[in-house]
Amino acid sequence: MTDLDHRYAAPDTQPYAPVTGNLADLLERVLDKGIVIAGDIKIDLLDIELLTIRLRLFIASVDTAKKAGIDWWETDPALSSRAARDALAEENARLRARLDALEDTLEEATGRSAENDTTQVAR
Repeated sequence: MTDLDHRYAAPDTQPYAPVTGNLADLLERVLDKGIVIAGDIKIDLLDIELLTIRLRLFIASVDTAKKAGIDWWETDPALSSRAARDALAEENARLRARLDALEDTLEEATGRSAENDTTQVAR
């Protein structure tokens, strides 16, 4: 008999016992540790690559994802109200800077202050 024959001599025994548990335990373990599913889909025609789709799926809890450095939902304005406010404030600051630059350019070109022009229009 070979080594393999000795190792599995009894036909009714299994090398590893089946893991028993309920779905909640399995889900808790997956979310706690995380799981990655990856795959590529390629479409070739006559050895010419027409399309490549790369699929990456990471299933985990929010805490596990943050530990892995994944937090895109916090910066996406469509998913986070804080991110939407931040995006609006950033756009507002950018527009104010452009307005200031335009007023400076106008002031240099005409030799007078843009504030004087607005006060004269208001009178």
